[in-house]
Amino acid sequence: MNTATLAPGQEAPQNIGSKIGTVLRVTSGNFLEQFDFFLFGFYATNISKTFFPTDSEFASLMLTFAVFGAGFLMRPLGAILLGAYIDKVGRRQGLIVTLAIMASGTVLIAFVPGYATIGLLAPALVLIGRLLQGFSAGAELGGVSVYLAEMATPGHKGFYTSWQSASQQLSIVLAAALGFGLNEVMDPGALAAWGWRIPFFVGCSIIPVIFLLRRSLQETEAFQARAHHPSTREVFASMARNWRTVLAGAMLVAMTTTTFYLITVYTPTFGRTVLHLTSRDSLIVTLLVAITNFIWLPIGGALSDRIGRKPLLLAVTILAIFTAYPTMHWLAAEPSFGRLLDVLLWFSFLFGMYNGAMVVALTEVMPVEVRVVGFSLAYSLATAIFGGFTPAMSTWLIELTSDKAAPAYWLSVAAICGLVATLVLYRKGRVAAIA
Repeated sequence: MNTATLAPGQEAPQNIGSKIGTVLRVTSGNFLEQFDFFLFGFYATNISKTFFPTDSEFASLMLTFAVFGAGFLMRPLGAILLGAYIDKVGRRQGLIVTLAIMASGTVLIAFVPGYATIGLLAPALVLIGRLLQGFSAGAELGGVSVYLAEMATPGHKGFYTSWQSASQQLSIVLAAALGFGLNEVMDPGALAAWGWRIPFFVGCSIIPVIFLLRRSLQETEAFQARAHHPSTREVFASMARNWRTVLAGAMLVAMTTTTFYLITVYTPTFGRTVLHLTSRDSLIVTLLVAITNFIWLPIGGALSDRIGRKPLLLAVTILAIFTAYPTMHWLAAEPSFGRLLDVLLWFSFLFGMYNGAMVVALTEVMPVEVRVVGFSLAYSLATAIFGGFTPAMSTWLIELTSDKAAPAYWLSVAAICGLVATLVLYRKGRVAAIA
């Protein structure tokens, strides 16, 4: 096809194919990250018994979720150090480094013997593995999102960038399918003793493939075109000057990260221990939610390209504020597979539409010379405060209030943060290009 005859914004088929391949290569690390994070949440009960045994099931579970959340506390540090590194040396090299660190944490968690075998060293090593994963994830999301935004064609940034999150949903589909299969074929005792490790071993086995995919990435033209790449000192100085934007960005992310970890990582534990549904039911719901997330995310990104980021972000946060508790209360009143599915599909819609617009918006509000570190720091702060501790906060709120719908309080607070941040970032004249 002669590219001279293409309409504005239209791409030649060969260019489209090339971009699809690039999207697959760059998002492969996101796939591994979320695959492991979901497994940790889904098998939290088994992990608590293996590494954090106590006389109280609640205490063991809280220790497990605390370690899960501890990894998120490392994200801001990773965002600053690795994000500055990516802004300095380039997207390709930086994403290979983040993958190497992430893979180290994944392998460590998969192969650590239990508390009964090596004592306190077991939970200590699991904690180190989570800290490594958190450190790398601090810049992974930002690096991938900025890469996708910089490679996108004009007018399609929202659509392309949405595949950062969409790739994570595929990992959840695979993890949930593996869990479902193991539940069907393994004896419950064997699954609790060692079978839960099998999906982690699967994650380790795909690491070499992901490395090969990442190594074939090309540097973005936008990065190569810049005459000056900031030093670490310049990056820190820029972050100090733009702290308000970073803080508002973190509030913008609060809604998406809380919703995501609520409907994916926490759902299996919530379904089993709070609603007393079967593991099978919880897995099926999680699997279907991941599929609908995958569908809604690019739709949300494309819709934000058409109508703007602000209207979509405002509409979804308002819907979340007014529907979070009523829907959770309806579920808790008569727990069932059908009600759990209905409520989580609704939250999946909110997450997909909001996040499809939010990720690209966050790349656009950050100063171009520190785009990765700014995005990563904002995302990491929100994930450390809200998303990473969503399972722990949900468990604690239910225990504190004796209300099975209590996780909705946490989600409502996050939605209010997203609403305020949208109004602040998109106030008149501030982000005119994307308002």
